[in-house]
Amino acid sequence: MAEHTTIPTYTLNDGTTLPAVGFGTYPLKGEDGISAIQGALEAGYRLLDTAVNYENETEVGEALRRSGLPREDVQVASKLPGRHHAYDDAIASVRGSLERLGLEYVDLHLIHWPNPSVDQYVEAWRALVDLQKEGLVRSVGVSNFTEAHLTRVIDDSGVTPAVNQIELHPRFPQEGMRAVHERLGIRTEAWSPMGKRNAPLEEDVVTTAATRLGVTPGQVILRWHVQLGSLPIPKSADPERQRQNLDVFGFELTEEEVDAISALGRPDGRLFGGDPDSHEEM
Repeated sequence: MAEHTTIPTYTLNDGTTLPAVGFGTYPLKGEDGISAIQGALEAGYRLLDTAVNYENETEVGEALRRSGLPREDVQVASKLPGRHHAYDDAIASVRGSLERLGLEYVDLHLIHWPNPSVDQYVEAWRALVDLQKEGLVRSVGVSNFTEAHLTRVIDDSGVTPAVNQIELHPRFPQEGMRAVHERLGIRTEAWSPMGKRNAPLEEDVVTTAATRLGVTPGQVILRWHVQLGSLPIPKSADPERQRQNLDVFGFELTEEEVDAISALGRPDGRLFGGDPDSHEEM
């Protein structure tokens, strides 16, 4: 099925493109992890999302090699951990990621969390911008940044992140940040796009749309992301679920359905206390 699905792409503010759906690799590790990631590539995913803190960059690289796909056909994204925000540490961290991945360049590298109490994310951003100039990183972005964090790195470097990967799902639709991204020309990426244990798979608005369209509730939620312009990165080790999660381009939700799913949002809808102004992840 998905082999024949053409995944639309987004053009980023630096001229590169990303597929409209990616594959999240946390917490896939070991031989089982390699198999699951390789299965995702076989199902048609062309964006793999990893991070230093996922401790599985080696597995991602191995899955890519085993897939036999040309390197330029697959985009690999990784993330800089909080402990590597100082300029020299950030440079060394990306080189370490490349070594573990077994790659000469990474397609997208993000600052994983701003960690504002440490207050070195501006330095980390300068390092990523320099690595992009060197060609070790194709696109540079951030994750879990607020409008204030974004403004600061843009003002400092003159370079706007290509993406900001944030917590975004029906319980926490992030209208405010999506509007900020729209204004700044940043692509929104969504981690935990279903909402994990809070996934609204049984909510009437979701099940009614699924029945109407003959798709699964999960596909409805991912299609909601697509119609918002959010790039979701669902994770699944199940081959059938992997295929379903990619097969969201052959049907469309009505505007009313999109709005009704967004209306499931709650002020306290975050999965854990992941407020970027206070959450620290080293």
